[in-house]
Amino acid sequence: MKTTLYKAADRGSADYGWLKPNYYFSFSQYHNPQKIHFGLLRVLNDDFVAGGGGFPTHPHDNMEIVTIPFTGALQHKDSTGGQGIIKAGDVQIMSAGSGVQHSEANASATDPVTLFQIWVFPKERNINPRYDQRNFDINERTNNWQTVVSPVEADNALWINQNAKFSLVKLEAGKNIEYNNAFKGNGVFLVNISGTAIVQDVTLTKRDAVGIEAADTFTVMATEDTELLAIEIPMY
Repeated sequence: MKTTLYKAADRGSADYGWLKPNYYFSFSQYHNPQKIHFGLLRVLNDDFVAGGGGFPTHPHDNMEIVTIPFTGALQHKDSTGGQGIIKAGDVQIMSAGSGVQHSEANASATDPVTLFQIWVFPKERNINPRYDQRNFDINERTNNWQTVVSPVEADNALWINQNAKFSLVKLEAGKNIEYNNAFKGNGVFLVNISGTAIVQDVTLTKRDAVGIEAADTFTVMATEDTELLAIEIPMY
């Protein structure tokens, strides 16, 4: 097993007034040649969007874009006709495919939104753009991996145009959980949303992450109540 630690304090950051992002990988004005991507995971932004703030209509193509909100509500609208409001417990995916225009805005004029936005390179290029969102029961991820994004129909998750899986867990203090790759040879980018956990000899505190390669299974132990996101991704 090979592990690479991404400390929260070492992320790139910016302050645009209405938007305060933290970047795990090079993005926008933040560039770090050592942090361009992890396998086919290209972007992971930890965003704070102030009340009334939002991204005006802009284009994307050939990227799988996943949004996971933690607080507040985010409004989405795109050129496929897709639209909706997502909040904690919801997950949204957009396959930009051959090209799409979309906007995202805080649905509240006063309350902030916090979220992860994640970009994954697609398996097949220039597919028809598509949009989907779903609410997931947060209680079902207590000490259990809840798969929210997957190309596998049996997972009952949002479909992604890639051999990638996104899974969330709320791990109680003192509990262990094993992760097993769905696709042999994939890596896992494991993000500690909150709490403290240990993987191998790597300790993760709030918003730390670890890239795990050359292992199809690993175990996580929570030293306090912890919430984690596992992004399983092809490495090449």
